[in-house]
Amino acid sequence: MKLKRRERGLSALLGKSFLLFALTLAVAAGGVYWLWSSCIDRIYSITDWEQLLADSRLKQGNYNALRAYLGNEDGFAVLTPDGESIWSSEEALGSLTQGELSCVSDYSSGSYVEAYPIQGGDGPARYRVTRYTEDGGSEEMELDSSLRVVSGGLGDGREQYTRREYAILAGMWPARASLSQFSFKNTDGEARVLLMSTAFPDEQTTYQAYQASWRVWLLLLPVSVLAGAFFAGRIRRAIRLPLDRLHDAMLAQVEGRSVRVGNCTDVRELRRIGETFDMLSDRLAESERERERLDRDRQRMIADISHDIKTPVTVIAGYADALAAGKIPPEDQPRCLEAIRSRTQALTGLVNAFHEYAKVEHPAFVLHTERTDLCEFLRVYLAGKYGEIDLAGFTLEVSIPETPLFCALDPFQFTRVLDNLLSNSLRHNRLGTLLAVSLRGGGKTAVLTVADNGSGIPPKQMQTIFEPFVVGSDARSSGGSGLGLSITRRIVALHGGTIALSAHPALGCGTEFVLTLPLL
Repeated sequence: MKLKRRERGLSALLGKSFLLFALTLAVAAGGVYWLWSSCIDRIYSITDWEQLLADSRLKQGNYNALRAYLGNEDGFAVLTPDGESIWSSEEALGSLTQGELSCVSDYSSGSYVEAYPIQGGDGPARYRVTRYTEDGGSEEMELDSSLRVVSGGLGDGREQYTRREYAILAGMWPARASLSQFSFKNTDGEARVLLMSTAFPDEQTTYQAYQASWRVWLLLLPVSVLAGAFFAGRIRRAIRLPLDRLHDAMLAQVEGRSVRVGNCTDVRELRRIGETFDMLSDRLAESERERERLDRDRQRMIADISHDIKTPVTVIAGYADALAAGKIPPEDQPRCLEAIRSRTQALTGLVNAFHEYAKVEHPAFVLHTERTDLCEFLRVYLAGKYGEIDLAGFTLEVSIPETPLFCALDPFQFTRVLDNLLSNSLRHNRLGTLLAVSLRGGGKTAVLTVADNGSGIPPKQMQTIFEPFVVGSDARSSGGSGLGLSITRRIVALHGGTIALSAHPALGCGTEFVLTLPLL
């Protein structure tokens, strides 16, 4: 079972492709942003001390597993309360004295220390140390050049500091890092001190790495180009195939070949163009066949006209030449003149038929209709024709309703219609043939039937009986121009009606013409 392709509009195709392209770019941009963020995170990687402190492996003594929390250059060490090193993530974080350990800020207190040298006039340098507490308070002291306490203090009662202790207070040890401590007990209940070193990033290195991280965004350029090429190709495939088919079909049409575009795409607008072209191609092919048929009819018409004119002209010319040459005895001359007159009348009738046919087929030909009771019109007409029919040895049978049937008729032209139909029956049937004329109302139309019980029309001529120059005999020896029924059909059509030769005449009839006319 062949699945029907889902139809879509060109705007839907373009819109969908644009949305998918935009979505692809958004996803690509998101991926590049994620890579860039990862680079930035590596540049500014800091230790999540809160997570490290909450990890149960700290109390279990599995210190090496805690390295995963460390940032780029951060580190930690586990000390005893006396400052003796138990484990260290780097060599710089070794054992500390109790004095040095007391200079390290407590991580949980939220306090921090600032220490910096101050100018002591012309004397030796002095140092100021300030501890800021979490509640906004502060403690301050001054040290002389030997790091003895000159004034103030940090609440520990100390009067002297070592160079390393001051370096810890000033954040100069370890180099480019700050220290903090956190006291805890391991699973055995032993007191431990976690010494945490947070490195200060090098500004120049950090800036260079940050600038380099922007190069990641260059990945978006080839991704955008590839995505654009993919969706452009997708649209191109959807549009070019039907356009190529249409182009090939047009070229074939120019060369006289027939190539159908067919349903070669699911794009609605292009499919409609293809279907319209196929319809146009079919119409052109039909027009070409009609032209060929008209050419054949024209050739046949010329041959028929030539035959119909040549016969009487030949007879007239023959008798005229014989009379002029004195070859006909005086007693036979009246017979020759009668033959010439007869052929001249036939030729005149043929020319008149040509004239009438040309007149009714002309676009400017119009009827002069008037509101007429078709029943009464037929009664008057048939009454006038009865004597002619009777003298010809034919019988007339009439069936006309009493109820009036009003139509818009041109009396002169409709009389010609009836004359043509009756003259055909009189000309092509033997003596004693019954002519039947009946009329009845059929809703919005009047149906007129003209029939006879003669020999009928040969089957091979029934399809072309209304064409010009078609007569009841292939030998064209039965008389008539073959234009009467063509004129009849044209006049009936101008009345808004139809005429047809019944393929299945009523019982006992050989020929039956059925006319329909619109009622008023």
